[in-house]
Amino acid sequence: MTASPPLNVALIGYGYVGKTFHAPLVAATPGLTLHTVVSSDAAKVAADFPDARVVAELDMALADPAIDLVVIATPNALHAPQALAAFAAGKSVVVDKPFALDAAQARQMADAAQAAGKLLAVFHNRRWDSDFLTLQRLIAEDALGEVVQYESHFDRFRPQVRDRWRERAGPGSGAWMDLGPHLLDQALVLFGKPLGVSADIGVQREGPSGQIGADDYFHVVLRYPTLRAILHGSLLTAASDLRLAVHGTKGSYLKHGLDPQEAQLKAGMTPGAPGWGRDSRHGVLVTVEDDHQIRADVRPEIAGYRTFYAGVREAILHGAPSPVPIEDALRMMDLLELAQRASDERRELAVS
Repeated sequence: MTASPPLNVALIGYGYVGKTFHAPLVAATPGLTLHTVVSSDAAKVAADFPDARVVAELDMALADPAIDLVVIATPNALHAPQALAAFAAGKSVVVDKPFALDAAQARQMADAAQAAGKLLAVFHNRRWDSDFLTLQRLIAEDALGEVVQYESHFDRFRPQVRDRWRERAGPGSGAWMDLGPHLLDQALVLFGKPLGVSADIGVQREGPSGQIGADDYFHVVLRYPTLRAILHGSLLTAASDLRLAVHGTKGSYLKHGLDPQEAQLKAGMTPGAPGWGRDSRHGVLVTVEDDHQIRADVRPEIAGYRTFYAGVREAILHGAPSPVPIEDALRMMDLLELAQRASDERRELAVS
């Protein structure tokens, strides 16, 4: 059987997300080639990937028949128009999260992908975090019993508002649009659709010259029949170590510290190199016997964001299921939007 030739990838955008995540992951995934980068800074790209072609405009990449897959790593407001243009050009698309500004845009993109017969995959990379994979294992092993409270944090300490689009008030900006998709997607993978959602999404930091910036705090509760899933994010939490606190009828799982892959990518480590995805901070399983707590070390799973791109490759070449089914991504967008409405209206909203 003859091996399929590598898929040629065009990366759109070479800011933090494109440079730190997508470019190295694409380059390190067998069967994918980082062929083209759309960027206004050719020297920046060439310093990292001298063999990649650099073009200044999206249209130049879309017009190239050699390109099989377009990866969109631009500001959120550009995701939908750029994806629609890629589908019109006959390309498959990976888009960073959130993959649209609202649920209506998301459905328009999904419909365009279906009409073109092309893959649309959303980069929900945190499905392949070490702590999340470890929690999935514990739940599968019934180590926690029935989960009744799930607390998932993505906190940071950035008291000064940075001058960048994510932190300026406007469509697609703010912590809920930036970090919320990670936590929502993980909760939905674990527990499915909730009955209702309540939320407090707000601004706690003062922007430049006293201006109101984008939201930098959220506390969202997904209500299930018994379970309460709490999703929390803040940019004013100095003690930002807590990642997961999951409580069940048999015990609790506590995890501090983030998955190591983002830090490894920022440090220039090649995905898949020795030590890749190994979390040095183990979790703790707490059980109770005769009113005494018993604390046991929990071995973390080895993580790997390349699994996402390997899944994209298999979906395009061999018709395998998408690593992130589009139905999952659409459901996440519905809840992302519903939570914002719940916060604006200061009440719980039912999930239809």
